[in-house]
Amino acid sequence: MKTIADLKASGCIIFECISGSKAYGLDTATSDTDIRGVFILPKKLFYSMEYVEQINDATNDVVYYELRKFITLLSKNNPNILELLNVPEDCILLKDPLFDRIKMDYFLSKLCKNSFANYAYTQIKKARGLHKKIVNPIAKERKTVLDFCYVRDAKPSISLNEYLEENRLLETHCGLVKIPHMKDCYNLFYGEGKGYQGIVRTNANEVCLSSVEKNEMPIALLYFHVDGYSTYCKKYKEYWDWVAKRNEARYENNVAHGKNYDTKNMMHTFRLLHMAKEIAQDGMINVRRPDREFLLGIKQGVFEYDDLVAKAEVLKEELDVLYNTSSLLEKPDVAQVNELLVTIRNEFYKR
Repeated sequence: MKTIADLKASGCIIFECISGSKAYGLDTATSDTDIRGVFILPKKLFYSMEYVEQINDATNDVVYYELRKFITLLSKNNPNILELLNVPEDCILLKDPLFDRIKMDYFLSKLCKNSFANYAYTQIKKARGLHKKIVNPIAKERKTVLDFCYVRDAKPSISLNEYLEENRLLETHCGLVKIPHMKDCYNLFYGEGKGYQGIVRTNANEVCLSSVEKNEMPIALLYFHVDGYSTYCKKYKEYWDWVAKRNEARYENNVAHGKNYDTKNMMHTFRLLHMAKEIAQDGMINVRRPDREFLLGIKQGVFEYDDLVAKAEVLKEELDVLYNTSSLLEKPDVAQVNELLVTIRNEFYKR
């Protein structure tokens, strides 16, 4: 049983629902329909070496968890899994009576402070990362080693490219020799027909050394900013990988509202922080969001990025206080959870 089609034909699904933005009440005309579900692996497969813990489609818009994995994630207070225990009735597509045995009270605990808040802060990092990418785009034409080389010849240092142009020198007629005890510093020699190798070979990530006669005198000192070049290469790759993979419609929306951050990630940051606060105060998970207008305002770019980050910091401090005084379980009771898992599985296999 490896595909969703196999799973649906097996009769092993005990729960199936619409999740994500449509369950939160935050969907728009372009929102995908996310499906989540729980299944119990047939007895023969469960006891074999062919245990399957999860079945999903290529995009992860549709995901089904085997009972053991589902219960394990619940025990860790995983936000995306806990909310499946309280999705709105209009989002439930299938529910076996066995699924009703899985009570929120068995799992909701103070672990939620970290599981929800930490996940929320990964969304802030994503939003901040996009903020940097939008504000500081990296040119498609890739810089080379030469752009990170600097020269000093008895006056303040200047870029190598500027030095070569100013003195009408050709890079291919240059030769470099390491200077002992001076990291990334080289004596720069020049001469046509002397067999010098130039400063860099095509597509190389380091400077090129040459053999130089002992009586030759350097024309200048060259410094190669290795760390700067390495950092640039990393950022260049990250940026253009992101460009290749980004959702263009979502990106254009983020640019259009002019706030220069990923509004969808920031919206989910506050959804998670507010849910964590509600859990501490009320002992329940509100999946259909009562703060819908505020959250959609974030998604539409109504708020400034720095103001939202400041609000998130305040919320995080509130959570520390609320969870310290909360009457929630410290963490789920492993023995109780194990008994629940065994009971549900045995009853299913007796059918």
